[in-house]
Amino acid sequence: MAVFAYRVARPDGSTVNGQLEADDEQLVRSKLEGQGFLIFQLQRRGQTASRPLFRIPSLRGFSLTHFLVFNQELLALIKAGLPVLRVWDLLIERAQHAGFQNVIRLVRQDIRGGASASEALAKHPMYFSELYIATIKAGEQSGNLAEVLNRFVIYLKLVIALRQKLGKAMAYPAFLVLVGVGVMGFLLSFVMPTFVSVYGESAKSLPLATQILIDMIVTAKTYVIPVSVGAGGLLLLCRGYYGTAVGRLAIDRLLLRTPVIGTLSIKQHTIQMARTLGTVLAGGTPLVEALHITRSAISNRYIATTMTDAVEEIREGATLAAALSRPDVFPKLAMEMLSVGEETGSLEAMLQEVAEFYEGDLDLRLVQLTTWIEPVLLLIMGIMVGAIVIAMYLPVFQLAGTV
Repeated sequence: MAVFAYRVARPDGSTVNGQLEADDEQLVRSKLEGQGFLIFQLQRRGQTASRPLFRIPSLRGFSLTHFLVFNQELLALIKAGLPVLRVWDLLIERAQHAGFQNVIRLVRQDIRGGASASEALAKHPMYFSELYIATIKAGEQSGNLAEVLNRFVIYLKLVIALRQKLGKAMAYPAFLVLVGVGVMGFLLSFVMPTFVSVYGESAKSLPLATQILIDMIVTAKTYVIPVSVGAGGLLLLCRGYYGTAVGRLAIDRLLLRTPVIGTLSIKQHTIQMARTLGTVLAGGTPLVEALHITRSAISNRYIATTMTDAVEEIREGATLAAALSRPDVFPKLAMEMLSVGEETGSLEAMLQEVAEFYEGDLDLRLVQLTTWIEPVLLLIMGIMVGAIVIAMYLPVFQLAGTV
């Protein structure tokens, strides 16, 4: 018999960790759910837990956009009133991603065998996150899956839109840097050597700027391989460190304290937290369980850790706003708005207000950032390219003045 490690929630909201021996995972699920537990995580000992979808932008070509299309089709088929198995047959036929199509086929087999959709989907955490499983489960329990799924589709559209905004804001500056580096590389690699060969005989009488540029090129050619190897090794070392739990926690915390980037990151995660928590609570999920699900959807490990601590404080009687305010990560205004939402009994609506407010604020910050960063980059690149060109032609100008 295999040993399964689990993390479940009692009806009062407290969580329990433990192990069970069983022949297969389905038996363990049935036993735990029969005792009234809500399963957060179930994993066979010796296996590595899969990461949820929202932390992996793509799985061999499967992106959030594909997942959005899948849920839109699922929602449309449910609203059409088709039989359950027929719905999954059509989803299998329409799936474009081979791996995801196989997963849907397995889900259909489980549903045909008597499992609920949430139970069948929970077996494939690589594609279906805790948030999504909780959404489907809430829809099944309330008997209004279409409404709950529609709310998730809206949430997913907002997540994708936020990522696209951040991507577009960084795309043009990155393009400018790439073009500038390419132009300077071309001048130094192909044009400058020609001038060096021409000036070779009169090297002693070259202007200082030209001589410095030539010395830099010669030095760069000498150390280009060691420097490249060292930079590559350092990059791999940093990537390996980030792959550890301690490294990721430290780097994620450092990013939040970095000027400009940290401010934008905090606003982004505030939006992500508010949207996710509001969506889960709207589905009827208790607050403690909703916070666990929201924490798993947060990509920043440091913020996710602070939310774990907040859960413990809430169990001890603290309010949501007070618990989330303690680590001093989320903006004070957002916490004040949550406090008002708790006092007035409109927490779900206030979470949506927080998300919308900071989405507008983030849009404004991104516009301001791109407005001044583009001319600054153009100025820097222009100065550097101009300095290289002037240094190359200084001996020619000097010779012309002599004549």
